[in-house]
Amino acid sequence: MSLAGKTLFITGASRGIGLAIALRAARDGANVAIAAKTAEPHKHLPGTVYSAAEEIEAAGGKALPLIVDVRDEESVLQAVATTVETFGGIDICVNNASAISLSPTEATEMKRYDLMHQVNTRGTFLVSKACVPHLRKAQNPHVLMLSPPLDMKAKWFAPHVAYTMAKFGMSLCVLGMSAEFLKDKIAFNALWPRTTIATAAVKFALLGDEGMRKSRTADILADAAYEIFHEPSASFTGNFLIDDTYLTGKGVTDFDRYRVDPSQPLLPDFFVPDDMPPPPGISLLPVG
Repeated sequence: MSLAGKTLFITGASRGIGLAIALRAARDGANVAIAAKTAEPHKHLPGTVYSAAEEIEAAGGKALPLIVDVRDEESVLQAVATTVETFGGIDICVNNASAISLSPTEATEMKRYDLMHQVNTRGTFLVSKACVPHLRKAQNPHVLMLSPPLDMKAKWFAPHVAYTMAKFGMSLCVLGMSAEFLKDKIAFNALWPRTTIATAAVKFALLGDEGMRKSRTADILADAAYEIFHEPSASFTGNFLIDDTYLTGKGVTDFDRYRVDPSQPLLPDFFVPDDMPPPPGISLLPVG
């Protein structure tokens, strides 16, 4: 298996999960279009499209840093066109860019609501739509959303209705587009982590250092995405995958290597359905 010469268009790839997926592909010699907003480092969130490009090149890939706001149609269309002009096409689209605010209804400002829906649901729809004409020409084309299974339980909505709606909107794109583009043999799948993932955004916005130690690294999602990109796009589509369960099916048995601190118990992420239990030997902290 190799992604050598394949072109990936990844949103939010300047850091975190998006960058981890990019680096995994780069080790094969893939081309990566880094579509992200960050041109200057944030005080708490290190990484820009330019530093990401340097890391991708150092890993063995070819990088194209692109300043892109997924809320802006012209910005997205220009980035896709530049990617095709530079690398000759697009083989894989990864919708990773996301905005989060875990606030209850009355505490959710409408500008925050709009941001989450414009980035998560609308941005995913727009980027996918822009890439489809080029994916049709690719061999084994894949679109991957970093979004959860569509488990319609009130417990996922009640604490933060606005965020859940926006995140599930990404998954609804998978549900609909996987069927819509089945005839074109373009795969649309969703990937979601069983546990919290140690990213700078999670550290400063949600969990802090203690929560980070109870998390897995983004490498688990990068390895899962890498395997997904090698699945036959004509038949492997419309799936809502949990990282460790999917990797178990690919023969992975050592999940300790993904733990930030193996001495700490793992924190479960939200949105993982009760009927998707962890693989044997993996235990999580109780919820609630």
